[in-house]
Order: sequence, then structure tokens, then C-alpha cells
Amino acid sequence: MIRFARPPALALAVLLAGCMVGPNYQRPEMPLPTHYPDAPPSPGLADVRPDWWTLWNDPVLNELIASARTDNTDITQAVARVEEANGLMREANAALWPSFNLNGTAGRGRSIVTGFGPVTGNFYGITLGTSFEIDFWGRLRRLLESARAQALGTVFARDVTMLTVTGVTVQAYFTLRSIDAQIAATRETLNTREQYLALVRRRVDGGVASDLDLNQALGSRSDAAAQLDDLVRQRALAQHLLGVLTGRLDLALEPGDIDHLPVPVMPPPGMPSRLLERRPDVREAEQTLVAANAQIGAARAALFPTISLTGDIGAQTTDLLKLLDAQGRVWSLAFGLSQPIFNAGRLEAAVDVATAQSREAVAGYQHTLQTAFREVSDALTNVSQYAAEEANLRSSLDAARNTLRLATRRYEAGYSAFLEVLDAQRSLNTAELNYVRNRQALLSAQVDLLRALGGGWSPDTTLADPPRRSDALSVGRSAYADSKPAAARCESDPVVRRAASLRACPGIAACRVTAIA
Repeated sequence: MIRFARPPALALAVLLAGCMVGPNYQRPEMPLPTHYPDAPPSPGLADVRPDWWTLWNDPVLNELIASARTDNTDITQAVARVEEANGLMREANAALWPSFNLNGTAGRGRSIVTGFGPVTGNFYGITLGTSFEIDFWGRLRRLLESARAQALGTVFARDVTMLTVTGVTVQAYFTLRSIDAQIAATRETLNTREQYLALVRRRVDGGVASDLDLNQALGSRSDAAAQLDDLVRQRALAQHLLGVLTGRLDLALEPGDIDHLPVPVMPPPGMPSRLLERRPDVREAEQTLVAANAQIGAARAALFPTISLTGDIGAQTTDLLKLLDAQGRVWSLAFGLSQPIFNAGRLEAAVDVATAQSREAVAGYQHTLQTAFREVSDALTNVSQYAAEEANLRSSLDAARNTLRLATRRYEAGYSAFLEVLDAQRSLNTAELNYVRNRQALLSAQVDLLRALGGGWSPDTTLADPPRRSDALSVGRSAYADSKPAAARCESDPVVRRAASLRACPGIAACRVTAIA
């Protein structure tokens, strides 16, 4: 025989099930061009490994990145903020559960008892008390939803910090190697100009050249020496920066050359702009929006009555040995209801504040997407243009070397003045430095492109449509499953694991909360 719940029990179940006030999260529409400017759609996409800095196949660089990702203080602070947010999320989750307190009393006193007069004696008591706010309007669940989003936001903020520190370290290393190449070129220039100075001295001593030629040669040699001193200073500063980034303040690197660094194949310019959705800063901005949206519900719930449940059970006696006897048992159970009547509009103002903050977060999310689109577009343009300039600068360098060789022959044969040689020397020095600096700019632009794409990515995991609706308390595992490598890191993150484990509101006021992620 089927037994139906009694009406009072059914009514109590409906009461405790509760509801949720406030808007559920909806990802704002942000129309972006399908592809980046001046870039036709690409027929295929190549994977970029998560450890993208290994594309340059430099063991020294790999070692520096490993040190930076473990010892950099910015990353350490970001990890600490993740742990802090994890604690705040657990604190918000604890508010959904009843709290229990064990209280004990013992004392001696004098009181007036009607019919007996004054009585002096001992008293003892022990009680187990509980208090619980029934989350009927979803205020606590909205606060938990906000705390969970903030916790996930710190995870993505940590990823942003790691990506930024990695990119800055790679670019600082490229700067160091560029300066090394410029120092080598300048030393060669200085050596050549010293040889020319010796040549001019011999010609002056032989009466073939004038003191003007000698002074011009001296000035040219001094210019090269001063340029070398400045480059040595710049190298020391670049090495100091690398020491701070890697946490190795005594870092000392042997000179190297930027030419040995390969120019790896970059993602094609026709990649879809939807790849921006996997950037950690974009995901962090969205979690900020999720948290702000949940605060609207928490503020609205404060307008409604607060329902609380309190209870105590224990024993009281005047004889300590009889404290646990049945005759001394006491208990109480009470429901409380508190409805705001007048607060001069404070609660309504709090709703307006939360709504305005949500609109601000929407604008921030859209601005982050726009900035990400611009950064990728700029990086694609820089990579393309610097690569095109390299061939022209190589031709200019070869021409400058030939010009100096011909000018030297003409001067030695007496067909031209030394000024022609000086011009050829300056042109060669400029061409050598421009070529090295362009190679550095090309490598740095490639780093900017990989950073703008959020690090390594794979077309098999980034082109799928992002999930639109999921449990607000399980977004940590489901809504970001399409993100790599960020999701792969999040899977092992304690904050995401805890957020994923909070799949339903615990306690007797449990209910399913839906949200858009």
C-alpha cells in the first residue's frame, strides 16, 4: 500500500527546501570578429605545447624558467592568495551547516525560594546547543556561489601571474642574448677601428695623410669604445633582472649569442578568435562577474525574513554525581523569524550597489576580451613584419660590409678621403646592431603571441563551444573542462577540487542552484 506524507510533514519539507532569489548568471554576449584583422581563415591549426618556452631549445632558458616558476615571489604570493580564497570558500560553505557548542557550568550561590527563604547550594549544568539559519531565500547559497567564483578567480589569477612571469623571463633572456650579440659586434667594430687608427697613423707618419684623418680615426675608435661600455652596463642590468625573476640573486650567465636561437613555427594568423576564451585573464574576469552576480541575490535575500532554528539539550542538578540522571535533563527548541521593518533604505541601497558592481564587472569582462583580441592582433602583426624585415636587414648588412671593403680600398689607393671610410664604418655598425635588435624583436613578438593566446593550446580542446549552464557549485570541474593547459592545472588544484565537491547545498535547507558558466 502506498503511504502519502502527511500535510504538515509535506509543508515542512517544502519550507525547508527553500528557493533562490536574485538572477542566475548569464554570460554576456560579446561579439568578436571571427578571425583577426588581415588574416584569412586558416585551413588547419597546429598544437602548441604547454611548456612553450622549450620551442627555442635552449637548456639555459629552460633552467631559468624552472627556477622562475618555483622561486619567483610574485608566483608565491599568487599561490598564497589561492589558499586564502580556499579558506574563505570553506568558511562560506560552513555557514550552511548547523553549529554545535558544548557548554558546562559549575558554581555556588544563594537564592530566595518562596516558602523556604534563602537557600545556599551548589549547581551544575551541561548543555549541547545548536543554532542554524534556514537558508530559505538562498542568501547563504548565493554567498557561497560568490566565494566559489572568487576562489576560482584566484586560480586563474595565479595562472595569469605564472604566464606573465614566464613571458617576462623569456623576454629578459632574449634581451640578454641580444646584448651579448651586440657586445660581440661592437668589440669586432672596436678592433677594426683600432686597426684603421694604426693605418692612419702610419699614413700620417709617411706624410700621405693629414692630422684631420688621424683625429677622425681617433674619434671613431672612442665612439666604439663608449658604445661597448654602455652595452656592458646594459648586460649587467639585464642579468640582475633575470636574477630577481628567477629568485637567484647571484645569477651569472656566460655570454651567448642570439643567432643560435631558432625561430619556431608560430600558430597561423587565421586562427579563430574564440581561442581568447581560454585565456586565464578572461576566465578570471568572468569569475569576477559570476561573483558579482551572486552578490545581487545575497543582497535581495536580505530584504526577506531571516528564519533561524535554535535548540539545547543537557542536564542541570545541584548534585554533581546526579548530573546525568534522567530527572535533571533539560531541553529547548525554538524557531525564530526576523523581518526588517525600517532601516532607512540601507538594504535597498545594498541591492543597488551589488547591481552596479555587476554592471561594472560586465564591462570589465568585455574590456578584457577586447584587450585580448587587440594583443593577439598586435602580436600577429609584429611577428609577420619583423620576420619580413629580417631578410631586408640581412641584405643591408651584407651591403654595408661590401661598402666598407670598397671604401677601404679606395682610401688606401688615395682615391677618396678618410671620411668615406668613416661613413662606411658607421653604416656597418648600425646595420649589425639593427639586425641583432630585429632578431630580438622577432623573438619577443613570438613570446607576446604565445602569451596573448594564454600559453600552449590545442585545436582539439579549444574549438568546442564552452558550456552554457551548469551547477553553480560544480563549475570548477565541468565549466572549464574545455580549457588546456589551465584546466589540466585546475584539476589538481585544491580550490577547484573543493569547488567541484560542493555539488549541492548541504543541510536540511539543501536545494539545487543553477547558474550559467
